[in-house]
Amino acid sequence: VQLQASGGGLVQTGGSLRLSCAASARTFNDYNMGWFRQAPGKEREFVAAISRSGGTTYYADSVKGRFTISRDNAKDMVYLQMNVLKPEDTAVYYCAAQATSRVRVGGPIRPDYWGQGTQVTVSS
Repeated sequence: VQLQASGGGLVQTGGSLRLSCAASARTFNDYNMGWFRQAPGKEREFVAAISRSGGTTYYADSVKGRFTISRDNAKDMVYLQMNVLKPEDTAVYYCAAQATSRVRVGGPIRPDYWGQGTQVTVSS
């Protein structure tokens, strides 16, 4: 599975960005998908996950209510809509995929595949 993330950029506090991740997979809906991020000097952390069908989602507490993960299985795409951005959201954001037979997500995914990152910078 190859994953290509895009949509990062520079935005002011309170602004919005939409990240996209294009997947190259034989059967995209065999994978739970997720977003992770890594800020300078920090470990990579989980942001959001979505189940194979898109029926369930799970978020880190730090982004709950501000970020929305979605997917389009017809286009092999996953998205992260980020609203009310804060300087602490500044990080490199990574798209990830987990091969699984589970139909729900109840927590962070355990990625089998990673995409390259896209930089998100939120200015204060």
